[in-house]
Amino acid sequence: MALEIISEVPISMQELKDEIARIKKRDKELNFRASRTEEYLSQVMAFKKSKELVDILTKLNIPRLKESHIKKIADIAPKTMEELKVVLSGYTVNVSQDSMKKIVEAVGKL
Repeated sequence: MALEIISEVPISMQELKDEIARIKKRDKELNFRASRTEEYLSQVMAFKKSKELVDILTKLNIPRLKESHIKKIADIAPKTMEELKVVLSGYTVNVSQDSMKKIVEAVGKL
């Protein structure tokens, strides 16, 4: 029996961590891969307010900025324009200087 992917939805690291916690609560024990992912997330995640940041960035309605871009920005939480440029350099998206200032200001507020 082959698995079929119905849809793909980008999630932030915080959402992944919450989902792993839900699975751990349900199953009492995680498999090897989920345990390693949980360990990785606990080491890497520095920004705890990613859900709030996703909401704020979504409300900014920045042109050409997709949900996957917003989730990545929330995961990294760039505090300077240069950091934001590095995050966005992995995507083929052009964001204006004004929009990038708004994003950095939103991150700075949290």
